[in-house]
Formats: sequence, C-alpha cells, structure tokens
Amino acid sequence: MAGDRSIVVAGAGSIGCFVGGWLAAAGHRVALLARPRVIGEIESNGLTVTSFEGGVHHVTPGRLMLSDDPGIFADAVVVLVAVKSADTAEVADAIERYAPKDAIIVSLQNGVGNVPVLRARLPQRTVLAGMVPFNVIAKGEGRFHRATSGDIVIERDDAATASRLSVPGLRMRASSDIAGVQWGKLLVNLNNAINALSGLPLRQQLAQRSWRLLFADQLNEGLAAVSAEGIKPVSPTPVPASWTPRLLALPDAVFGLLLGRVVNVDPQARSSMWEDLQRGRRTEIDYLQGVITEIADRRGLKVPVSRRIVALIKDAETAGRGSPTLSVEQIRSDRFRH
Repeated sequence: MAGDRSIVVAGAGSIGCFVGGWLAAAGHRVALLARPRVIGEIESNGLTVTSFEGGVHHVTPGRLMLSDDPGIFADAVVVLVAVKSADTAEVADAIERYAPKDAIIVSLQNGVGNVPVLRARLPQRTVLAGMVPFNVIAKGEGRFHRATSGDIVIERDDAATASRLSVPGLRMRASSDIAGVQWGKLLVNLNNAINALSGLPLRQQLAQRSWRLLFADQLNEGLAAVSAEGIKPVSPTPVPASWTPRLLALPDAVFGLLLGRVVNVDPQARSSMWEDLQRGRRTEIDYLQGVITEIADRRGLKVPVSRRIVALIKDAETAGRGSPTLSVEQIRSDRFRH
C-alpha cells in the first residue's frame, strides 16, 4: 500500500476486527474506526485473531490506530467498509468529509444495496464491491475467531486492489462479476436468519434434514426472486446456486459428507444475525429476506417463508431476549406467535 498511509476499517465489529487484525499482523498499517467498547477491549488485551484452520495472530495495541472519531480516515489509502447496512449512508458522509480523494473504498458488507449508496454519496471516488464468505465469532477481550472457510472477493479494478490486500491466510481475489457474487452470497445468507431463530450452531443446524428443508424452501423463494429480476447469481461455494435446494434435501449422512468437501465450519460457528440478537442489536433482515420480499411485492411472487422469517426476526428484535430458539415447526406455523 502507498507509503505510510493506512488501511482504515470503518466499522470494526467482528468481520472488521478480524480482517484488520490479520492485515496488521502481515505488516500493513491499520486503523480501526470502532465503538468505544471494542476499542477498550483491544487497548486492554490487544487484538487476537484466530482461524478454525489453525492460524493465530496477536497484535499489540501500539501496532494499531484505534478511534471512534471519523477523523481517523485522514490518511487512508484504502477504506474497508464493514458497518451494518443501515449505517452505510452515515459512514459514506464521514468518508467524504475526512478521507483523501484518492482513497479506494471497498464494501465488505452483507447484502446488495450498500455499494449504490456509497457511490451515490461518493461520486468522485473509487468504490468497489466486495464479498466476505466466512463468518467471525467475537469471543470477547479483543478476540475474534474465523469459523468458516472461503476467500474474500473484491470487484476487479485497474489498481489490482484485491491482490494488494491479499495476505497469507487471508486471500482476496478479484472478480469481474461482483454483482453475481454478491447475489450468490445473499442467497446463502438467507440461512443467517434461520440460524438466528434456531439458536443452534451452524454445523448442528445443517446436520438436521428438517432445518435444511426449511433453508431449501427459503432458497427456492430467493432463486425465484432473482430469476424474476434477470439476475444470475454466482455461488460462493463450488455448488451452483440452483443445485443447492436439492442437495439440502439429501439424507443426513450423505449431506454431511458433501458439506465437509464444500465448506469447513467450526463446531461452534453461528450466524452474525444470531450474534446481533444476543447483543440486542438491530439485525440486517431488511437487507437479506427483506430484499426478497421487496422483489416479490414488485413481481407478484409468493414468498411466505421469507415473510414469516422477517416477522419472527423483528419479533425477536423487539423482545430483546436474544435468539428465541424456535423449532422448525414453530417457524413454519402461522399459528405460533413468539
């Protein structure tokens, strides 16, 4: 990266702290724009990033710039945007005010609507879409653990940003079809809400055919919606998106063998939406299932599973008691009210 300028992570939560920590451990100059709670954890304990694959890095507080003040953007060469989707406009305005005009902006957010917001508010800047396929568990005391596999994908650009950011143990690769990649990830992310409602570790949830069939029904609604929009999703796994519902319906033993070949999942991994509910934070349901229901409204499609899951997640947000630990039958039943 350019000279002594920084890679700034805007919104250093679980994903942001993991990516920032790994980049810092590889020798990059890294700054984290984070909440005071996260800053306090790192100042007291340092930043420890681990991977289910065995990698461990500990970054001392002195090797990072930490702040909750957006003035930290002032010497950015790259800004990695990792805020929740609802905060995209606000962080874009801060980038416009404080970051150098030549800083490259990379969205590492869920959903498909964040880059248009960034570009609308940052019209004179380079804004690149990105996709993070793995999830990260915040373990407290400045510790962040990568719990699933996959490479970060970044929109191809003339500056070869993906290649410049890629480091050992945290590969970033370029794509010329980043829109397809993002829609493929959105379809996979439809399981985030199901996992959050179940309260189960992802591996345990996916090991049970009844849960997989619920996910398959959700995927079929999502595939119908993106097809109606003329979108061709690119799967983040070797399995094409259109095949996934049928594979989810396989017997448990067969699916278990297939899962191990396609993606690695830490036994304790849960979705980021589960973590949001546990911490009493608003979720990104409007930017995942909510996208499917919005398309359905415009296209006259029936998406009852999507609508049901949106309602249950919003109920759980309002209740503020963490995951409601529902059964498949409770999620499917219109008669159940949390």
